[in-house]
Amino acid sequence: MARFYCAVAYLAALAAAALAVVWLPIASPWWRAATADVIATLVVFAFSRSFDNASFYDPYWSVAPIALGIYWASFDGNPARHACVLALVMAWGVRLTYNWLRHWRGLDHEDWRYVDLRDKSGRAYWLVALVGLHLFPTVQVLLGCMALYIALVRPAPLSWLDALAAIVTTSAIVIEAVADKQLHRFTQENRDPHRILDTGLWAWSRHPNYLGEVLFWWGLFFFAIATDRSAWWTIAGPLAITGMFVFVSIPLIEKRMLHKRPHYAAHQARVPSLLPWFPRAEP
Repeated sequence: MARFYCAVAYLAALAAAALAVVWLPIASPWWRAATADVIATLVVFAFSRSFDNASFYDPYWSVAPIALGIYWASFDGNPARHACVLALVMAWGVRLTYNWLRHWRGLDHEDWRYVDLRDKSGRAYWLVALVGLHLFPTVQVLLGCMALYIALVRPAPLSWLDALAAIVTTSAIVIEAVADKQLHRFTQENRDPHRILDTGLWAWSRHPNYLGEVLFWWGLFFFAIATDRSAWWTIAGPLAITGMFVFVSIPLIEKRMLHKRPHYAAHQARVPSLLPWFPRAEP
């Protein structure tokens, strides 16, 4: 039933966004889509608040770029680039959304970070959740999607940079998918609460799933540069998302792991945080 309510929330958000795109008196496809995106976020927030569970918003990160990409692809652009970029965005978004769905246990399950924030913020939780857990990620995704916008609306011919962008983006999706699969298998099979996942991709990086996510947004940036060499300013997107993972997401989970896993400090000393490298030998 929880998934049904979640589907209703996103259908309502999509309907609100579509109406906004049609009726808003805004000429720019970028600003029209950005405004509709914020409206859709507020609709999802209304469901989060109604069901007292901010995890309603979690799949928004991977769903919104698909909707934005489809809308922007309706404008003039290079059809071959449209097909390539949209296929990659959909592959990334569908897989990431499915990965969230199979781990969400229902309305009584909320992301542990939200639970901690709820405990710390008390009565101000839902105001904090609106700004920090809903609107802030939406802005981050919009920044990342500036590159997607450029890649889809400008009809530039294909170049070798498109091939590079496709390689980076495809590699990112594969890395994230393999890392998530390995993590899922570990959580299903592991019976030792103190054991640390340090095999497969996790032997080379403590957060290979985050590495794949960060690389995906850099891949979109390369598509923007392939389309328009002057679109260097779209680098703000991957920089902002990389900064969020490096300075917010990773420190939060590292702090939790240090609390839950007695040997995690030694693991930190051996295995790089994000960028993969050969693990150091045991002391």
